[in-house]
Amino acid sequence: MRLVATETAPAFADVSDERMAAAGLRAFARIAEAWGLSVDEQLVLLGQPARSTFFAWRQHPEKARLSRDTLERLSNLLGIYKSLQILLPEPAAADAWVRRPNSAEAFGGRSALQRMLAGNVGDLNFVRRYLDGVRGGGWS
Repeated sequence: MRLVATETAPAFADVSDERMAAAGLRAFARIAEAWGLSVDEQLVLLGQPARSTFFAWRQHPEKARLSRDTLERLSNLLGIYKSLQILLPEPAAADAWVRRPNSAEAFGGRSALQRMLAGNVGDLNFVRRYLDGVRGGGWS
């Protein structure tokens, strides 16, 4: 079965992507505030969209058209946030963790945010997998 968009109704996948994009952007705005992220840091984490695009997303997330890369970045960031809330139930501690130097071998004394700000989606995925491993006992 193949979904085809018509002039009056978009394909189901398009509607789903738009809803995911809007929800993801709204959640990211709350995470960025909780983590104290600068606009420049937010831009890097989202894959370097143009500043005007970023601010348009912030104003009207329901109209955002996000690439698969940006959706993947948002998914990783939301997963990181969720893991931190589970691992560190005190919200202030969970939010501060991303900026604290990390003595785990995987981070080499750098903070998770420093790793994530390298700009590659793989770095976000790494931090998410690290936290998922800690939650499941797979990392030391």
